[in-house]
Amino acid sequence: MKNSDSNNVIKVAIADDHAVFRSGIKTSLGFRKDIQLVAEAENGMQLLNLLKHIKPDVVLLDIQMPVMDGFTTLPEIKKLYPDVKVIMLSFMVDHSVISKMMEVGANSYLTKEAGADKICDAIIGVYENEFHFNEMTNKALLDGLRTKRTIESSMPQDVDLNDKEVKILKLMCDEKTTKEIADIVQLSPRTIEAIRDKLKTKTGTKSMAGLVMYAVKSGLVEQD
Repeated sequence: MKNSDSNNVIKVAIADDHAVFRSGIKTSLGFRKDIQLVAEAENGMQLLNLLKHIKPDVVLLDIQMPVMDGFTTLPEIKKLYPDVKVIMLSFMVDHSVISKMMEVGANSYLTKEAGADKICDAIIGVYENEFHFNEMTNKALLDGLRTKRTIESSMPQDVDLNDKEVKILKLMCDEKTTKEIADIVQLSPRTIEAIRDKLKTKTGTKSMAGLVMYAVKSGLVEQD
């Protein structure tokens, strides 16, 4: 887990075809000492070219762009630069789209109306804890799960999780940060991260979004 309270400055890149929106983000981040905008692109192809030379910690990625959109760009970023966190931005509030983006590898999803404060919160959230969930992403993941359960009636294969792993998985689904979980179960943040990776391996999932969906499908947490 990284800590934005240290001297680290979170480096951010943005890909969006609307110059006015990019300018607004640049102005908002300009007031922050802990976040710095290091690159701008008008589409996914420009962004991928920039990433060959600049390594941001977090990318703000618009879904709808000309030349190369966010749908196509996201998996390329995750394949080439797996450590880079990606926050999807869009005017769309389509739960099927949000669920798909999170499953593919997005670390968070926000609407463009979210405002500067929420965008900054998401940037810090994904930088420190890999994922930043909000009411919209939670509902989207659950809706996506319900759709899958309609199509696929089979439950996930039995996985042997011990009591500690189950407790930690439930806390993750409850949107607790790595540090909060570490304090609750009295383990180090590094150990929590190791257990999270082990949970992914055991459950056959690749992301935190996948773990959440597994937990709900297995009945470890309730659907709201």
